[in-house]
Amino acid sequence: MRGGLLPRLLVLLCALSGPSRADAPLATVDALDLARYVGIWHQVAHFPNRFQARCVGDTTAEYTALGDARLAVRNRCRVADGSFIEAHGVARRNAAYDRPGILQVRFAPAWLGWLPMVWGDYWIMALADDYSAVLVGTPDREYLWILARTPTPPAAQVDGFKQQAAAAGFDLRRLVDR
Repeated sequence: MRGGLLPRLLVLLCALSGPSRADAPLATVDALDLARYVGIWHQVAHFPNRFQARCVGDTTAEYTALGDARLAVRNRCRVADGSFIEAHGVARRNAAYDRPGILQVRFAPAWLGWLPMVWGDYWIMALADDYSAVLVGTPDREYLWILARTPTPPAAQVDGFKQQAAAAGFDLRRLVDR
């Protein structure tokens, strides 16, 4: 028993002393063409969250250029009674970072836009070369979305994004398809 306890303690101490993947900085894309990013994106998979709690399907995000390096955002989903609900917001590059894929999104009224806490992280971790699919997460690993231009993108593409998210420290046991 003694011989087995010491190696286990050493492994535990090493695990606790070093940074985990979830503590490491979140990698984002090196380039983002906002003009190509605009349009409708279908939610393929996501981590459940309070602001999508009523959604049962047909979830989309539509981005429209505002002309000042910002995007208008319209999130839409079908709820249990068959009707649709929408949330409108604005996305912008996060000025605190010199990375094109690090955005912020605000759904609070515009007059509250000066408050830092109304802006949520929207970090583009991976983007298909043809802008057909995207992997979006937050640096705290609490939110994750896989979005695509079509409701059913190629399985290999989705699986690749899932592998990338897992490698970045996201707990894929929380991931819900659609």
